[in-house]
This record gives sequence, C-alpha cells and structure tokens, in this order.
Amino acid sequence: MKPLDLFKSSILLKSLAFIFISSAFFYFGKQFSDDNYHQIIFNNPNSTPNTKTLIISISPNLNKTFNITSLINTTTNHTLPPITQSPPPAPAVLRLGLVDENGVMRNDFEVGEFDSDVVESWNNETEVKDVNDETVRVRVSKFEKCPASMREYIPCLDNVEGIKRLKSTVKGENFERHCPEKGLNCLVPAPKGYKAPIPWPRSRDEVWYNNVPHAQLAEYKGGQNWITVYKDKFRFPGGGTQFIHGADEYIDQISKMVPEIAFGHKTRVVLDVGCGVASFGAYLSSRDVLTLSVAPKDMHENQIQFALERGVPAMVAIFATRRLLYPSQAFDLIHCSRCRVNWTRDDGILLLEANRLLRAGGYFVWAAQPVYKHEPLLEQQWEEMMNLTTRLCWNLIKKEGYIAIWQKSTDNTCYLSRDPETRPPLCDHEDNPDNVWYVDLKPCITPLPDDKSGANSITWPARLHNPPERIQSITFDAFMSRKDLFKAESKYWREIIDSYVRSLHWKKFKLRNVMDMRAGFGGFASALIDNQLDCWVMNVVPVSGPNTLPVIYDRGLLGVLHDWCEPFDTYPRTYDLLHAAGVFSTEQKRCNISSIMLEMNRILRPGGRVYIRDSVSLMNELEDIGNAIGWRVALRDTSQGPHAGYKILVCDKRLK
Repeated sequence: MKPLDLFKSSILLKSLAFIFISSAFFYFGKQFSDDNYHQIIFNNPNSTPNTKTLIISISPNLNKTFNITSLINTTTNHTLPPITQSPPPAPAVLRLGLVDENGVMRNDFEVGEFDSDVVESWNNETEVKDVNDETVRVRVSKFEKCPASMREYIPCLDNVEGIKRLKSTVKGENFERHCPEKGLNCLVPAPKGYKAPIPWPRSRDEVWYNNVPHAQLAEYKGGQNWITVYKDKFRFPGGGTQFIHGADEYIDQISKMVPEIAFGHKTRVVLDVGCGVASFGAYLSSRDVLTLSVAPKDMHENQIQFALERGVPAMVAIFATRRLLYPSQAFDLIHCSRCRVNWTRDDGILLLEANRLLRAGGYFVWAAQPVYKHEPLLEQQWEEMMNLTTRLCWNLIKKEGYIAIWQKSTDNTCYLSRDPETRPPLCDHEDNPDNVWYVDLKPCITPLPDDKSGANSITWPARLHNPPERIQSITFDAFMSRKDLFKAESKYWREIIDSYVRSLHWKKFKLRNVMDMRAGFGGFASALIDNQLDCWVMNVVPVSGPNTLPVIYDRGLLGVLHDWCEPFDTYPRTYDLLHAAGVFSTEQKRCNISSIMLEMNRILRPGGRVYIRDSVSLMNELEDIGNAIGWRVALRDTSQGPHAGYKILVCDKRLK
C-alpha cells in the first residue's frame, strides 16, 4: 500500500469516529433535555431546618415550587432525618466604611464606586409582601376635599375633643400636641383666591393677602410696625414690639453690645421664641444665620403662618410642660423679645429647657420690660431672673437699654462648685438630654459632656462639612468609622443634587421652604447649600431611626424629631419641596402610607413638588395614592439605571 493511500485511510477513520462520537453526544443530550423526563431536582435554598413540608424547585422551571411528597411513592414509609445545619457566626464588624483593594480606609473615593443602598438604606428595612408569588395592587379611590373650615387645620393642635379631656390648661397644655385617633382622610383646601407665593427675597417684605387672609394681626399690631395691609398684599416693615425702628438696627445693636456673637461666623443657628411675624429671623438670613422662629397657635395664631409664607424657617411650638423637639446644645443663640414666656415660673423650669437647648458658651438675649423699667413688679421679675440665671451659672455680660445678654458656661466647673443644696440640681446621668419625643420638662440642669463635644469651636461655613464629635454618641450599628459614613453620605447627596440641578433645572424652581423627611446626617441639605440654592431645609429625623439631630445642628443646619405616623406641627401650604428618601419602605410596617401622603399634601404648597426616592416594590402603590390625591406623577430611574432597586417618583401639586 502506498503511503498516500494509508494517509487517506487514516483521515477517513478519524472522520467516521468524530461523526460517531458527535451523534452519541447529541442523542444523549436530547434524551436528558426532554421536558417529559430525566428532570434534575435541586433543594430549595430558602428552606429552613424547621420546615415541616419539604419544598423543592425543578429546573428548568425556575421559581416554581411544589410539595416533594407528590413525587414520592406514598406506599413506602420514608423517614427523613432532621436537617441540622447552622450558619457560621458572622464576623464582628470592627470598622464600617469605604476600603480600597489593599484593605485601607480611604476618603478620596468617587461616588458610584460603592453600593448606593449603604447610604440610602443604612437604617432601612424593606419587606416586600406578595400573595402566591403575585404582587397585589390595591386601587385607591379619589380623595375628596375637606370642608372650607379646615383650610388652616393642624391636626395635633386643633384636636378639640382631645383638648377638652385635659385635666388642666394652666401651664399651656392646650397648646401642645394632642393628636386625633383617626388620621386625615381628605384634602385640605386652599383659601379662595390663593396665588403662587411671591418668591424669596421679595417675600421677606410682602406676601399675597389671599394666601393668608387674616387681617386681625395687622389691626392688633399695626402700631408696632409688624405688618400692614396694602391693596392685595401684606407688607412687613421689619419692626417688632421691642424694635419698632427695624430689625436691622436692632441686630446691629446686639452685635455692638457683644461683638463675640459674630452673626454668620460664630453664631449660625438661632432660636427666636415668640417670634411675631419673624422679622428678626428674616433679617438675620441676609447675615448667613439660620433662625428657627417658634410660637404657639394662640391669640396671635397666624404669626407662624405669616413667617412661613414669607419664607422664614418656623414651627408651631411652645414652652409649656414638654421638651421642645430639638436636641441639647442645638442653638448658638436664643432670642426672646417680649416673647410672653414666664421664664421663672416653677423654679425656672422653662429657662432650664432653654438652657438644655443652648450650646455651651452660647448666648441668651432678653429684650423685655423688666430689663429697663423700674416699676415694683417689674423690678421683682428682674431680681428673680438674675437669681435664677446665677444658679444656672449664666454670666450677665451686657445690659444696655432694654436688652440683657447672658452667656452659658462652657463646661461643668461652675455646676460642680455650687453648694450641694443649690436648686435646681444637676440631672441624673441616666437622663438623655436628646430624648425629646413626648418627654416632660425636667426641673434639673443638663450637664455638659466631659469631652466638650457640642461646644462647636468650628465656625461657619467650615462646620458644614466637618464631622462633629457628637457623631460618636449616636446609637446605630457602626463603631469605628462614623465619620467615614458622614463623608460618604455628603458625597452621595452632592452627586445627586448636582445632577438634579443640571438635568432637572432645580435653580428655576424658585425653592425656598424645603423639607427632608428622613434627613440622616443632613447630607441633602448640605448639597443644596453647596449648589447655592437660596433655600432653607427642615431636616426631619424620624423617631423610628437613630437620632442624628445633634449632628445636624452641629453642622449649622436646622432639624426636628418627628414620627411620621402622626401629623407634623405646621400650617397647611408650608413647603415648596418635600424630599422623601426611604421614608415609606422604613415606615410601612408602622404607619399608614396613605395617611403620610395626605399629610404631605396638607403641608405642601399648591404648585409645590414631591420627590420620593424609594424601593421599586412600593412605587405602584405610591403612584396610585398620588393620582388619588390629584398630583401629577412621573416615575423616573435613578442614576443606577432601570434595573436598580430604587426609583424616583416625582409629584407636582396642581396650583388650582
């Protein structure tokens, strides 16, 4: 045989062998891929050791489960040994933060290189509820309008039946929160002739009459330069009971009395008690000062409503029997100009609350008749005030004309050197001065932290981006790297707000009054400031999560503790923008989602916007409720794309 013939025979044999082997593989593959038999069975990884009925999943029919006993011959008695398998213990978390490939904690990270759920859901537990593996969608009927008599309705302050049940109203208990058992189930109407609010800064000086149609305050306080009526507007000349010549001149006087106050530099966050129409806070805003104006809904009930319509931070609140909903050492300065608070009653329990709220080394400014008048009763009130402030270790540093200014101690030295019998005593160490939700006032002095945290030696604006020392006292699941989490949150929201400003043109919205309904460390508000949006933010910290309010105030921002299962203490039509990131997935186990959204509608201005950033599993329900309220709703993807676990629901409240 020739070599060429042998070579051809070898190729032929190899070809035949290859064809035979391929046919064999094809035959057996077809047999095992037939749907009628030879199915491969896998244990369901979701089964637990305590599961009585064994559940399996069958490939390729993914996500279908059935009882395993249907596959077993029931005539044969099978006894399955119990499955005993326990997961290994989780390793202890020694440090939480952003780590590079070498295991080193780094600050120079870029947003997008970490899991966004860490920031959005660091206190968020989401539960998806399905029935028979199918999402149940409940249709929501359209909500009706409330009666016209409810146009100024504040549920927890206008609860007539709850107020009637009070044993006493001597100390102002009737002006505190008394929430109704049933939530709001209708849409609070706007006044007839309501218009889009005049934008800031024009709104500082004038607002539409029909938006707050209450002329009584103008009649009652007209001679004190508070407020006047001019055609279809209210005008605010800038005066007050003790500064009829204008707030600017009054603020200049305080600055000259104590230059160390340094508005907009050392003094950033101010509390104005009994604020009138908030001209003090309105004029401080031009000096880079955030002033929270508070007053009760009393005989001057619309003063807070005027403040909010002007675009000045304000809340309905009162010094009565409970702690105010702000943390200890929150304010750099507390101001009371004829605020109608009896600071010395009950051995000074109201001034003790002011002392809790005042930052170490902070200032208390009192402009009142006892400061400068020499009538016997007023002189007695001055002596009582001096005696009380001395026992509180406050130092009267200046008294000039009708203004007196005290400074709070910077540490506990004075408190500890007092006679042991001196009243009021120091509070127990077990007392948490930041625990404020429905907590009664306490007749004791809140001691300052030994590490002097909260004293805030850092000035504005540097304090906005500096992680404060009090972050270490916040109770949540992180131990060594809270400051890294603080920085991560700030970068995360700055990236998002940058994109909103670029793509959604937020600077054209004319935002002024903004609320962040689940504020965390205040990163959202900080990002708005970084983008130079001329607005203020009420940072709401829900009671269901960590109390981060001390950090928010240490940054130079405003905030309040709140439970979203209850209504918020503000007038209807207060905010231009409501921002809710993870609110509903967090609160759905505790609260009625419809009630929260109806409350959002109550406090949202007509023409205002809602941004809901939350779990995809909730979006259908939220969209239905938004439509039932009458909002224009649009669902948007986050920057992570259409398959991310979060989406954004943008809602617009119609002007009419």
